[in-house]
Amino acid sequence: MSGGLDESSPSSGRASLSSLSDLKDLELSSESGCLSIVVLGASGDLAKKKTFPALFHLFEQGFLQSGEVHIFGYARSNISDDGLRERIRGYLKGASDEHVSEFLQLVTYVSGSYDNGEGFELLNNAISEHETSKNNKAGSSRRLFYLALPPSVYPSVCKMIRSYCMNPSSHAGWTRVIVEKPFGKDLDSAEELSAQLGQLFNEKQLYRIDHYLGKELVQNLLVLRFANRLFLPLWNRDNIDNVQIVFREDFGTEGRGGYFDQYGIIRDIIQNHLLQVFCLVAMEKPVSLKPEHIRDEKVKVLQSVIPIKHDEVVLGQYDGYKDDSTVPDDSNTPTFASLVLRVHNERWEGVPFILKAGKALNSRKAEIRVQFKDSPGDIFKCKTQGRNELVIRLQPSESMYMKLTVKKPGLEMATEQSELDLSYGLRYREVKIPEAYERLILDTIRGDQQHFVRRDELKAAWEIFTPLLHDIDDGKVKALPYTPGTRGPPEADELSKRMGYMQTLGYVWIPPTLAKI
Repeated sequence: MSGGLDESSPSSGRASLSSLSDLKDLELSSESGCLSIVVLGASGDLAKKKTFPALFHLFEQGFLQSGEVHIFGYARSNISDDGLRERIRGYLKGASDEHVSEFLQLVTYVSGSYDNGEGFELLNNAISEHETSKNNKAGSSRRLFYLALPPSVYPSVCKMIRSYCMNPSSHAGWTRVIVEKPFGKDLDSAEELSAQLGQLFNEKQLYRIDHYLGKELVQNLLVLRFANRLFLPLWNRDNIDNVQIVFREDFGTEGRGGYFDQYGIIRDIIQNHLLQVFCLVAMEKPVSLKPEHIRDEKVKVLQSVIPIKHDEVVLGQYDGYKDDSTVPDDSNTPTFASLVLRVHNERWEGVPFILKAGKALNSRKAEIRVQFKDSPGDIFKCKTQGRNELVIRLQPSESMYMKLTVKKPGLEMATEQSELDLSYGLRYREVKIPEAYERLILDTIRGDQQHFVRRDELKAAWEIFTPLLHDIDDGKVKALPYTPGTRGPPEADELSKRMGYMQTLGYVWIPPTLAKI
């Protein structure tokens, strides 16, 4: 990968230097030389639907140069290079057949098992052959391994990589490994996995990916909080009453019941995705934007969370979940959870953070709701209409809006709830918002670990949730039934109300469109 983008790329359809709006994206590493990207589990759904499309979009934008990069798929399936290319082709959207074909020519396939050296020797030979033929800088090579695999095979695969596929010590460059969640099932299993991987790779070589950290609105949280004078004095227990971080899906497990039942909604969504968002909402201002300074503050806020109380947890399981033949009849695995985190520090003492996630609900969205306290001395008697509330919609229809009380147009002094709105689809109509995986893979190539989970951060996260998870596994906390297509168990709304959350009755946010202007 070169130190900058080549404006004279032969692929005229790709983005040129001047068409990329984010200046940070132009601060590419000065490293050059051959880049080999290995996607392990290349024939699986994650690789086809997320990893390869992300690589393709980086190629389209000029971040991956055909003269330097080659992509290797590795899996047990007995298919050819063309066989893998055809499996991938249908997932590469938004470009001409010519550009898709140009990208696919960079993809080759190696078949082998995940616990036997023979296949990894073949893989290493293929990588070495590519490095020999393409390397512009003698002895310089970079090897990136993306594990689109179940966590159960991480130790054996990493051992094979370490034994057979590392960048030769005689070469300049690096070897980096991206591992997908879940990182264990509880504190002990996570620590065991960390120890196994830590024996093979140092922390600078490991990239624990949580794709929520690559989402545009999640990345905007630090800017929103620390670059705006408006929020700096308000972001504390004196002004904020409660915070909700919500993830909702309008579909169930859809044939993945057996897999999902091993984890449940807390392990699948809350302990990683929503907790990462929580860290960025609650952490203190870092010394700088250096990755380690940011990750230090995330660890500090996690270590300040007090144990979760059972009476501040509501679990649910939608009716019909156990109809899946792969789900045990006596399963207590929650498909819905609403729980309260409390931070024991000067900024947040007494402010409940409500983390809520569920499947088979009445809508699909992920958002943050920061609800401010009531305005004292309410001369307009509008308290019942709702509070000031900052809403950050992570998906879909990325946006930020602030709910305000305003005068209702007319001759009477009547008030209503309205909003100040930043809708990305309207404000940034000409800008393509990158997918999370694009950002994170590019960060890995650059060696930027800011948006990846550090080992001590992972440990602190599991320390928060492991006691509750063990109680759920032992049946000490029961999942309540709820009807698909609803908001979940009514007890969850009662918990939010008990925590001080005030719902704005009759208010519906409608994303603005050009048709309204």
